[in-house]
Amino acid sequence: MNPDSISLTTRRDFIKQTGRLTAASALAGIALPHVHAAESNTIQVALIGCGGRGTGAASQALSTRSGPIKLVALADVFENRVKSSYENLKQQHASQVDVPEDRKFVGFDGYRKAMDCLRPGDVAIFATPPAFRWVHFAYAIQKGLHVFMEKPVTVDAPTTRRMIALADEADQKNLKVGVGLMVRHCEGRRQLHERIREGQIGELMFMRAYRLGGRAAAAGPPPEGQSELLYQVRRFHSFLWASGGLFSDYNIHQIDECCWMKNAWPVRAQATGGRHFRGDAIDQNLDSYSVEYTFEDGTKLFFIGRSQTGCHDEFASYVHGTTGSAIVSTAAHTPGKVRTFKGQNLTRANMTWAFPQPEPNPYQLEWDHLIEAIRKDQPYNETKRGAIASLVTSMGRMAAHTGQIIEYDAMLNLDHEFAPDVDKFTLDSPAPLRLGPDGKYPVPTPGVTKDREY
Repeated sequence: MNPDSISLTTRRDFIKQTGRLTAASALAGIALPHVHAAESNTIQVALIGCGGRGTGAASQALSTRSGPIKLVALADVFENRVKSSYENLKQQHASQVDVPEDRKFVGFDGYRKAMDCLRPGDVAIFATPPAFRWVHFAYAIQKGLHVFMEKPVTVDAPTTRRMIALADEADQKNLKVGVGLMVRHCEGRRQLHERIREGQIGELMFMRAYRLGGRAAAAGPPPEGQSELLYQVRRFHSFLWASGGLFSDYNIHQIDECCWMKNAWPVRAQATGGRHFRGDAIDQNLDSYSVEYTFEDGTKLFFIGRSQTGCHDEFASYVHGTTGSAIVSTAAHTPGKVRTFKGQNLTRANMTWAFPQPEPNPYQLEWDHLIEAIRKDQPYNETKRGAIASLVTSMGRMAAHTGQIIEYDAMLNLDHEFAPDVDKFTLDSPAPLRLGPDGKYPVPTPGVTKDREY
């Protein structure tokens, strides 16, 4: 099936689909064809993308305790990352790491070679820049592999539509897919979600979230001797084509967790942003973002992001109801330390419930749940939900970058694909984004460029 051939779908259809998906993911023991590591109880894993997050994901995979599991292949476009990841994982999980030199692959085609080392029913981990996610996922489906993919899973509308189509193909092959929005696996937040649904803080009125920190993802000129493409891949947070930029890669978790608490996706976004303190940086990011998301019933989510050194820092999410309020995130993704309060003052005296500490690590729980679903052959595919969360995040980003109100349905149907040839990259390929004669990359110009981000 050609992923681009899917009919364009409305937000309401997507919400219905993801509602069914969430329910299906919670089911156990459905009679489906068994697909997992055919002739052996050992699940083999290949890591594609050997940076810090990929190495961490592989470590969590090897830390599951439901049965034997081992790492058998590594791939990245940077040799030093393959070497470093191997050494770290070998030190932590010596008996579970079986990756000889001929199963360490470097280059843009390394993902194929690594997955070719697996059997149908094994697991591929995708922790490369998000632009490559659909390429790698399509090959995993072809090979009959289960998948864990890091967030975001898309960077623009065309890749979102493509991932939705690929999710259906994965379902047809009974493949299990986890997406690295690990907060959805947090036990404390799950209980908070239930309490909100039960009306313990009244009718939800609005939500607010903050990701305020120091200077980040600022990039200077490409270094001598490195291709422009590899430079952009290494600094992927700095470029919209590679990651959706700092906004998408950093902020998707809090936007997604607030949508979860609301039990809905927003229908529009409007936003502001500014690029005031980048200095001589030539990346595409803004220094600050302020987004107002609106849901179908008029409820608002206010998100503020800032990457400016010397300012107030905050990393937290809150929900406010007619009779009470709650903390969704405290100071990072984990521990969440979720709490509920009577009224709107988030003080200890007003606290009505708190999830007990210490709480289980959601980075580990997402892997425990995925591997359990594989071993028990339970329905499990988080791709569509991850794609929608990625699109909703991009919707807020585009609102800031263009200065326009962005509707969900319009966002979904945009045709601007940032890197349409990403599946054809080689080490000699030109970069999707090229330096201008002034030595700078194109940046958003709100109010000037209105129908695309750059």
